[in-house]
Amino acid sequence: DFVLDLAHLSYVQRRQFLRKLSFTYPVELVLVLTMDLDGIAKISLLLVGLWLLLNWAGLLSVDQMKYKDPNLSIDARVEDLLSRMTLEEKIGQMLQVERKHTSADLVNKYFIGSVMSEGGSMPTPQASAETWVDMVNEFQKGALSTRLGIPVFYGVDAVHGHNTVYNATIFPHNIGLGATRDPELVKRIGAATALEVRATGIQYAYAPCIAVCRDPRWGRCYESYSEDTELVQAMTEIIPGLQGDIPHNLPKGVPFISGKEKVIGSAKHYVGDGGTVNGINEHNTVIDRDGLMKIHMPPYLTSIDKGVASIMVSYSSWNGVKMHAHHDLITAFLKNTLHFKGFVISDFEGIDRITTPHRANINYSIEAGVSAGIDMFMFPKLYTEFIDGLSMLVKNERIPMSRIDDAVRRILWVKFMMGLFENPYADYSMTKYLGIQEHRNLAREAVRKSMVLLKNGQSVDKPLLPLPKKAPKILVAGIHADNLGYQCGGWTIEWQGVSGNNLLKGTTILNAVKNTVDPETTVIYKENPDAEFVKSNEFSYAIVVVGEPPYAETHGDNMNLAIPDPGPEIIRNVCGVTKCVVIVISGRPLVIEPYVGMIDALVAAWLPGSEGQGVADVLYGDYAFTGKLPRTWFKSVDQLPMNVGDPHYDPLFPFGFGLSTQTTEALFSE
Repeated sequence: DFVLDLAHLSYVQRRQFLRKLSFTYPVELVLVLTMDLDGIAKISLLLVGLWLLLNWAGLLSVDQMKYKDPNLSIDARVEDLLSRMTLEEKIGQMLQVERKHTSADLVNKYFIGSVMSEGGSMPTPQASAETWVDMVNEFQKGALSTRLGIPVFYGVDAVHGHNTVYNATIFPHNIGLGATRDPELVKRIGAATALEVRATGIQYAYAPCIAVCRDPRWGRCYESYSEDTELVQAMTEIIPGLQGDIPHNLPKGVPFISGKEKVIGSAKHYVGDGGTVNGINEHNTVIDRDGLMKIHMPPYLTSIDKGVASIMVSYSSWNGVKMHAHHDLITAFLKNTLHFKGFVISDFEGIDRITTPHRANINYSIEAGVSAGIDMFMFPKLYTEFIDGLSMLVKNERIPMSRIDDAVRRILWVKFMMGLFENPYADYSMTKYLGIQEHRNLAREAVRKSMVLLKNGQSVDKPLLPLPKKAPKILVAGIHADNLGYQCGGWTIEWQGVSGNNLLKGTTILNAVKNTVDPETTVIYKENPDAEFVKSNEFSYAIVVVGEPPYAETHGDNMNLAIPDPGPEIIRNVCGVTKCVVIVISGRPLVIEPYVGMIDALVAAWLPGSEGQGVADVLYGDYAFTGKLPRTWFKSVDQLPMNVGDPHYDPLFPFGFGLSTQTTEALFSE
């Protein structure tokens, strides 16, 4: 016998040593270990020699494994790799864990399939693109040093540009993009977002949200393009922007990602998240199957046709059944009827919320989620619970190995499709794309096309807009006029968004006005002026910018939808004295009817993002107003929910409404 001193190694380290000896084989090599009185592990030299002799060919051919051959079909590579994997390795692929709770060593130890950033999670404050790449590549090193070297992909919420990252271009939120009615523009935004995400080494964006928001009281309504199903379907054109144009010969339902400048997309949140009772986040959508299929399901059909690679499940329920446990809609319908071949991913800690209270029985939740057909699980922190629980469920035959293989097969298919095995590491040459001027110009275009003009002048023949650039003195007022954080809304830098101008790069509406007016025009900014101040200054006109503070998800659920203070006071103090245009910065329609009479011009600007110059572009007539309401503007919250086509439809401004203007150039040419 040959004596090898392993006494200084922990149990886990010894197990990893044995696993490395087993090399490419799915069944662990069984070695006879004996411990002498001194605690020295003895390995039978005869057994080791016999194993080396029998498996020498396997050691020599490790680089010729089929799954490593890019010339083979993806199906052949997936099946070859799957056949080599242990249960432990398969379960690891089904996990997506949060960066704060893992490391390269833990990725290696548990064979983790994916790492993620939750909202606002970043390697360092104001981290550079290079710092992000360093971090992603470090996790990748851990993955590639496992027995089979299966690479990870990294996921992030890039829902209106690469919104977690400092210096990224922040595009308008989806409600504003819905107002543009421009699918081609949205596709270009998808492509720009993909480039900026890849600039930080990240390969997976949790976008687009294709919810059909039926009640603006919902805190995620700004993530929805529209209350109208067909408009949401049209805006799924962002998917080929993110992932690339799907080839004509690719079978329906097969995911497609075209190269290193594209990312995995994720259509979310499946399904009915925008239809919950009273717009309560994560609540219950009460609707019959026909209604679900007509209103909420069609955007998923369109997304699948466009090759979306993943679909994220909703926290919400359908008629009392949690979507994360809904086998009929996930497996029977999405996978078997719609033939979706990508992977289904849970939402953040999604299966924890299957039970009430959350996490009441985690093994039950694991069984319910896996059995329903979810393939990858956002289990950000306590992921060893998932590993242990699912291992037990499989070994006790509560979950068949075929279900595990289905999940892993789908995940591996996407990794092979996007070329991750051939190019696992992030490319530092891509860092140059973060926040480039070309993308900021695109965002500015999106901003001006998203502006919806709801009123223009106290009479049709006396419009206020476009505003004159040359005037003796003008007033800009309102807390939203000089606040990039408020301008961008939730899901910006932090999960709930930020306030102020220090954490973002862009142009506030105030600075956009200053950039646009004649150099001889005096611009006075006062956040909350009283009426006497306005009277005494004899302004030529005023621009008032008010609206909602940033919010995300449940924090944004709002049953009254009033303009937050001091917005109404600012409107009364300014518009009661001088000619004014009011710009509403919000993620949804707000109660505006009490003030419309005193307002000369009214603009719905939604959450325009970092490029506020686009607002000034239309205010001053360099471009015309073209935006149309993507959702109904109600008179009072007592009418809600109220959507176009409803029998009780009586809006302040109907779905699709939006006044047009001429450019200044066109006016002068008449």
